Amino acid sequence: MFPLHDPLTDVLRAELSHYDDLTAALLARRGVVTKEAAEKFLNPSYDLHLHDPFLMIDMQKAAERFARAIVSGEKIAVWSDYDCDGIPGAVLLHDFLKKCGANFENYIPHRHEEGYGMNIAGIEKLAKNGVQLIVTVDSGITDVEPIARANELGMEVIVTDHHLPQEILPPAFAILNPNARENETYPFKSLCGSGVAWKLVCATLDVLRNPSPTSPRLRRATEQIPLGWEKWLLDMVGLATVADMVPLIEENRLLVTYGLLVMRKSPRIGLQKLLRGMRVEQRALTEDDIGFMIAPRVNAASRMGEARDAFQLFITTDESEADLLTKKLEKLNRERKAQAGAITRAVHTRLKERELRDVIALGDPEWRPSLLGLVANTIAEEYERPVFLWGREGNNSLKGSFRSGGFTQIMELIRATEKTFAQFGGHAAAGGFTVLDTEVFFLEDRLNKSYAELAPLEEGDSLMGRADAVLTPEEATLSYLTKVEKLAPFGMSNEKPVFLLRDVSIREISRFGKSEEHLKLKIDSHLPAQAGDGKKSVDAVTFFVKGPIARVASSLTRGSRAHLLAHLERDTFSRSSPVRLRLLDIRLV
Repeated sequence: MFPLHDPLTDVLRAELSHYDDLTAALLARRGVVTKEAAEKFLNPSYDLHLHDPFLMIDMQKAAERFARAIVSGEKIAVWSDYDCDGIPGAVLLHDFLKKCGANFENYIPHRHEEGYGMNIAGIEKLAKNGVQLIVTVDSGITDVEPIARANELGMEVIVTDHHLPQEILPPAFAILNPNARENETYPFKSLCGSGVAWKLVCATLDVLRNPSPTSPRLRRATEQIPLGWEKWLLDMVGLATVADMVPLIEENRLLVTYGLLVMRKSPRIGLQKLLRGMRVEQRALTEDDIGFMIAPRVNAASRMGEARDAFQLFITTDESEADLLTKKLEKLNRERKAQAGAITRAVHTRLKERELRDVIALGDPEWRPSLLGLVANTIAEEYERPVFLWGREGNNSLKGSFRSGGFTQIMELIRATEKTFAQFGGHAAAGGFTVLDTEVFFLEDRLNKSYAELAPLEEGDSLMGRADAVLTPEEATLSYLTKVEKLAPFGMSNEKPVFLLRDVSIREISRFGKSEEHLKLKIDSHLPAQAGDGKKSVDAVTFFVKGPIARVASSLTRGSRAHLLAHLERDTFSRSSPVRLRLLDIRLV
């Protein structure tokens, strides 16, 4: 049987007495244990709960420098990363600078030719173009040499980033990064790169609107910018925050909540076209639509082609261009899936030819590293063990991705084998690495040796954790789901609640999809159907069946009884059944 969370203590239940049992329990498990914290969590307020950007170290000098460059007509370059954090950040800075009438350009490095971060060749190119100030987005904190070169060429650099620094900070004019210094005064450390860039916009607008007596000209730059206009940029901040999988707590929760509100009524023609092509209703957009539909298409631009295509889609005002770019991103996304599928088949073939080990580590110089996270996730779920896959990047380095496969000690495993890696980073479920050329042939042996030496896990220990509550099929209703959705938007550190359905009867079993790769069950409910004499049923679905569900599914028959772990969600594809279960695991009774 699947384990349940311990019930609330009497003290916590009394403190959260204003809320029903389920809401109170879910809040407490997220560390929300006071009435005040619960109100802030459930009702995030732009006016009350947003942190002052000037609390961030270097923000005052960065905003003043940015404002001077805008007003004086200096050539500004926005250097952004190419993923679905860097691209939205590039878009919001583009929109801001365009609104101010600034002299600027956007520089987005090519993923396969230039790699992540700043590079000296790109810096020298900007210098030739007359750039005087560079503002980074989602990059720069480790780029000591390129920034030093920028200084030599007479350019100043404002770094906006959220990644961890190396031992030495780059010699930038200003560094905006809540994670860069031990004495950082900004109260929230988990902003994504676009979130930090947006904070710079807010602070710069404040400087422009409230110039010092020595700089009266600054006000002219914002004469055409209404108060509160910066809220319209939150569509990009919300997109990036969900896509970059930073914790959806505290300020990030607020930014995504308001970001979704803006996205649902955004006038961006490119976003509208993209949503229409995916058959996603803009007015009902959710964080799942961002994570599973929008972000993969944005990332496909850099993985399979040019990141600038995704950037251009969001900034264009031309309907024809938006149509063309939407179709291009759709095509690139299909190519991404096809190439990832080919690599997945190659991995399966190699695994069938050898003994399966506790940790899977495979690679091929022909594999594109930007696709390996998708493949590693599939293999890890299917084989339920850690997976490390590597390929050769355009700069000849051996890069890859890892997925935990439910193994909770993945970072400890990597640290125990760290001499094999040139660098690595990630969290308990996923991440990336660069493996040393001289060590790549020993990677799997060393990972398995370290795995064997780690302390054994307790029985039942897994990333799935414990169920939040017991749910009966009769309770799987829209009113119950509405209670659950009070805690949305869901994401990292605010995962969707997990429900346990005990000893349910399975009425129907079916497969769907082009290759019948998806599974749908109908679960008996004791509620009467809306019409006729039969009983109502609840749909339970899972996509791309693999791992433990695949093994159990082959044994299911009509009338089987089983315990289920599932999320409760809206069924946006069926008018008759607004609520369904998203299967996470099945165990036969």
